[in-house]
Amino acid sequence: MSSDLDREAARVRAAYERRARLGLDARYEYWRPANLFIYQSRDRALARLLDDAGLLPLEGRRLLDVGCGDGGVLRDLVRLGAAPSCMTGVDLLPERIARARDLTPGARFEVADAQALPFPDQEFGLVLGFTLLSSVINAGARARVASEMSRVCSREGAIVLYDFWVNPLNRDARPVSRREVSRLFPGWRATFRAVTLAPPLTRLLAPLPGGWLACTLLEVLPFLRTHYLAVLRPVLATEGSAGPDLGPTGPP
Repeated sequence: MSSDLDREAARVRAAYERRARLGLDARYEYWRPANLFIYQSRDRALARLLDDAGLLPLEGRRLLDVGCGDGGVLRDLVRLGAAPSCMTGVDLLPERIARARDLTPGARFEVADAQALPFPDQEFGLVLGFTLLSSVINAGARARVASEMSRVCSREGAIVLYDFWVNPLNRDARPVSRREVSRLFPGWRATFRAVTLAPPLTRLLAPLPGGWLACTLLEVLPFLRTHYLAVLRPVLATEGSAGPDLGPTGPP
């Protein structure tokens, strides 16, 4: 088991290190027009979804971001009431953790493998995984990551996922369908919302005059949204085994 765990962790590290060497990380810089559109649209959808789930404001909640990168998602949640002193992030790459610590004073960041989180059971009220599961290609490793996220999340809390159901161009990632999410998190009820205009289309249109408006209009079309946000809540024994709320539209 430990060798399987180590192999997948090593593959993920190598993939991100290769992307950094090739300069591919620059594609995701926040200030680029396409990224501004994608991130701001995602943040609005996340705020609505958290509010609908009764999770806002976030004051007093202990937050864990698994695969936190430089901590950007956690910093965004400060606007929703989260306190840095209640934030924890983990990532495989030490350089990302070092940057997260520099950018997010007061928060806790640790180098750790998502397959074996170094925290007690039910430690956090909100556990985040943003494009985390799709970065884990091995099926067994993906199941271990989901199990660990479930373990450290409070029974009164929630898991929030942001991931994609289609991405044919990224060989370092494997899409995660809604049905797979339901299999990975048994005993959790998921509410999904399709989000994010297909990034290749957004990168083409957003820098153009009028491109922001074009992206806004096209994002209304469900079949052009390649990602989803999901809020997962534990199903209590008295609630039975209700299936996931897949929402009115979106991918399988």
